[in-house]
Amino acid sequence: MAAPGGVQGPVANPALWAEVRALLPAAEEGMTLALSGEVEDGILQLLRRARGLLYAQPCEAAALGRLGEILRDYSWERLNAGPWREISKAWRQVYTYGCLFAALAEVAAGRPLAPAVRLCDMGLLMGASVLDNVLARLVRVLQAQLPRAEPWAHGSVKKVRIASAPAPLVQPEDAVPHLRCPSLERFRENYLIPGKPVVLEGITDHWPCMKKWSVDYFCQVAGCRTVPVELGSRYTDEEWSQKLMTVGDFISEYIVNENSIGYLAQHQLFDQIPELKEDIRIPDYCCLGEGEDDDITINAWFGPAGTVSPLHQDPQQNFLAQVFGRKYICLCPPQESENLYPHESQILHNTSQVDVEDPDLVKFPNFRKAALQSCVLMPGQVLFIPVQYWHYVRSLDISFSVSFWWS
Repeated sequence: MAAPGGVQGPVANPALWAEVRALLPAAEEGMTLALSGEVEDGILQLLRRARGLLYAQPCEAAALGRLGEILRDYSWERLNAGPWREISKAWRQVYTYGCLFAALAEVAAGRPLAPAVRLCDMGLLMGASVLDNVLARLVRVLQAQLPRAEPWAHGSVKKVRIASAPAPLVQPEDAVPHLRCPSLERFRENYLIPGKPVVLEGITDHWPCMKKWSVDYFCQVAGCRTVPVELGSRYTDEEWSQKLMTVGDFISEYIVNENSIGYLAQHQLFDQIPELKEDIRIPDYCCLGEGEDDDITINAWFGPAGTVSPLHQDPQQNFLAQVFGRKYICLCPPQESENLYPHESQILHNTSQVDVEDPDLVKFPNFRKAALQSCVLMPGQVLFIPVQYWHYVRSLDISFSVSFWWS
């Protein structure tokens, strides 16, 4: 006789398996395995076989896990076969299905849930949505079953220095102007249309994150979640690299112990962890753009003091909201580009060769002509960075910022 939910043998957590199965179509034929492009017939056969194992009575967890691994390994090779923009969405969907089947096999077998959560995160990071974004719904169910981490298990976060660098002096004539809750019309006429930066105050006062978020909070809410981390003080350094790790390990290695510089810079974090997205709001001023809310890219920036974004440009308007910690930011209008010595390579053409805080004026003499503005962005403040406006950013403290890119 099959165990509850169709799992072979006794189920360690029948209630969890029932909740997980409720996320999927009730019958095998309802899982269409639709892909957004062509893949090899052999892959389609593996997908159908895995689906059959999932819906079998009883579910064959071991075989399902093996097929999930095969699908992940094969599609992973395809995902790394060329530039990301040229990768077929169909292969990303195959990778997602591989992660889904493998994660479900872990649950069906009654094994610890942390590996299943990692599988979901890998699919969310590298795959493409299937079955109404089932991985996002599945990981939320699984994460709720994991014990929330105690305030930092590897050492009290209270020992972490809150302010670890003095703020550079900003001369009044060079300071970015501040404005409190301007009307949409005033912001549009005075800053958006002429393309001028401004620090907005008071517009995040109602955001839940302003009272809730801290290093401890991220450890508790997202400690088990796998995210990409940038290693190195700035992306132009030769030793700069990226690594996948859990938020908990990132906090332990780069926030609490300060072994070296690492930075969590991620545009998928809020899709991965909707609990965090519920704590922020899209600024009302974004309605002045041409797109819808779904066209706005929301980025997370979390790291220790000393992380630097070199002087660079972005192709969209940007609201940079500071949640905790401080950032020193230097800005320069796009018409000053010739004085900023952009890199000649195509990859870094939007990045200046000049170190803003320690410029080599022998090598880059025209930099002294550049019309720079600066500010120290404090918690609760939002900096408007116009499209193509050059900006340099250095974290003065342990810092979390949220940026909204819009057109």
